[in-house]
Amino acid sequence: MPAAPVASPTPIQARFASLAAQGRCALMPFLVAGDPSLEVTGASLLALQGAGADLIELGIPYSDPLADGPVIQAAAGRALAAGTTPGGVLDLLTRLRGQLTTPVVLFTYSNPLLNRGMERFCQEAAAAGAAGLVVPDLPLEEAEKLSAIAAGHGLDLVLLVAPTTPPERMARIHAASRGFTYLVSVTGVTGVRAALENRVEPLLQALRQQDGPPVAVGFGISGPEQARQVRGWGADGAIVGSALVKVMAAAHAAGDDVAAAAGAFCTTLRQGLDRP
Repeated sequence: MPAAPVASPTPIQARFASLAAQGRCALMPFLVAGDPSLEVTGASLLALQGAGADLIELGIPYSDPLADGPVIQAAAGRALAAGTTPGGVLDLLTRLRGQLTTPVVLFTYSNPLLNRGMERFCQEAAAAGAAGLVVPDLPLEEAEKLSAIAAGHGLDLVLLVAPTTPPERMARIHAASRGFTYLVSVTGVTGVRAALENRVEPLLQALRQQDGPPVAVGFGISGPEQARQVRGWGADGAIVGSALVKVMAAAHAAGDDVAAAAGAFCTTLRQGLDRP
């Protein structure tokens, strides 16, 4: 009887495998689509790619972003005021196909996802060139349903664990996550923190001892030193959101080139993360 064909790795899985072979930690910046405009978002995505981002997390703005702190909430508000819609974000990614080769993970909430329909959203996201999804407010039981739908379209559904997640549930989430597991480094919402919580390292080590995908740490990483800190703890990836969103907002307020500012900040993160 012939052996069953081996499934090809997804873009996210392939990127983490390549980085692991090089002994490197993935740099994953986060930005809000449409802040200040989709045109600027497109330029910023390309600038982040050119500055060494290994993956990019792209937030679809939502009016009630429960997991996000004030910086990203404000960015989502600006994006919505500018008329940004989920369809507009997917159209942007479609236009960038061929130029943007860095895997893009879409960050959205369950309400807009369910309003559009899980099957339709995954089909359209995959057609636009997205590589994965993060839906922070989707219960695990619903996430397992969505994961199967997403996988059918070649998308990885990334699940989150937090410092307050019970160990048994954490193991279940980690086993169910695809592409990577998103370890939330703080108790609370996103935002720049002066220091990471001490319990992140043992949680990270506990996850890495279990069967599951690579682990990336996010929520609270404010600069290259904290990114290097989570790399030293054994993280496979470092996610930087609020700090980048603040840099981009300040550049826009000053009338500067937002995409160039995003790229310059990403360069400092890349250099710091790769420093021995």
